[in-house]
Amino acid sequence: MSEFLNAVRTLPLLQNALIMGVLASIACGVIGTYVVSRRITSIAGAVAHCVLGGLGAAKYFQVTRGWAWCHPLLGATIAAVLSAIIIGWVSLRAKQREDTVISAIWSVGMAIGVLFISQTPGYNEDLTAYLFGSILLVSSQDMWLTVALDIGILLLGLLYYNRFLAVCFDEEFARLRGIRVELYYLLLLVLTALTVVVLLKVVGIIMVIALLTLPAAVAGFFARTLFQMMVIATLIGISLTTGGLAISYSPSLPAGATTIVLAGTVYTIALATRWGMQRLRRSTGKAPVTNSPV
Repeated sequence: MSEFLNAVRTLPLLQNALIMGVLASIACGVIGTYVVSRRITSIAGAVAHCVLGGLGAAKYFQVTRGWAWCHPLLGATIAAVLSAIIIGWVSLRAKQREDTVISAIWSVGMAIGVLFISQTPGYNEDLTAYLFGSILLVSSQDMWLTVALDIGILLLGLLYYNRFLAVCFDEEFARLRGIRVELYYLLLLVLTALTVVVLLKVVGIIMVIALLTLPAAVAGFFARTLFQMMVIATLIGISLTTGGLAISYSPSLPAGATTIVLAGTVYTIALATRWGMQRLRRSTGKAPVTNSPV
């Protein structure tokens, strides 16, 4: 641990990684809470894997056509938003085919990405970074793009807090109040897609859903309101990304994978603790207390 702390003071790479972890955790805290509450993890998973198509296409045009402005994260953002809108529209208009469309988006999106990457000279090594994360290799451009995405996510996620709350827990009540449920559901999916993009450099496509949902799930055990859940999930996310970096530094382990294993461990401990407390309350004749808003 002392080696890690000394390195943080002197290495800009680690400093940038810590900042990136905080930025990702803020987005996770806000949007992850909605994802867990609305139970749309499968949709978020499809969006996460479809992102590979946008990454591959952007890098292909950047390398083969010389489009310097075509940054991979820009391609990821476009692919994520488009896939979220398609899945959301189908889930609203043709619910009986939702699972099929999610599976199709999931597989076809990744396949398109693999095809573009196979035709892009010298990009195979970069593919691993986006699949498994490379938080230690974030550039200043990546960080500024993440800051912009984070600001948009925070503004919209908090500005429409009450509407999202209604959409997550009681759609019929929301409709009676005149809230355009379909519009805010699609907006929530778009914000989820943007959060997936934020997390790419932290843990990669394969593990993005774990960091999006596990901190919020743990926070749900202790929070009494959705806003409290967001705050706790953000703090847990920051602790996990920082802890993952610290644990992985000395043995040179992948930081993203270490962070997810740590998140899974924390979730398991929290789940076991909650289960134990509920059993204790039952054995003493007290009614179990349910704090979770989800």
